[in-house]
Amino acid sequence: MNPFVWLVFQVIDIYWYIILATVVISWLTSFNIINNSNPYVRQAYRVLYKLTEPVLGPIRRILPDLGGLDFSPVVVLFALQFLKQFIAYYLLRYI
Repeated sequence: MNPFVWLVFQVIDIYWYIILATVVISWLTSFNIINNSNPYVRQAYRVLYKLTEPVLGPIRRILPDLGGLDFSPVVVLFALQFLKQFIAYYLLRYI
């Protein structure tokens, strides 16, 4: 496999896990399993928010309001998987 394509796949996978961590930490905070006043939790949430909000924010504005349910991470996770398949199908056959 081309090293550039491998690197792109790795970056997509890492960002996939970052979005998944954002979802998990938001659930844990919502159900009061972890305390948001803890400085470590607050810092982790801030870092994850700054990494994911540039992608999730525009999608949240496009999706309709579903009464507290946020499907923007699901849309981004599907889009990332689609992007990987697109790269694998169209770019790898020419290499």
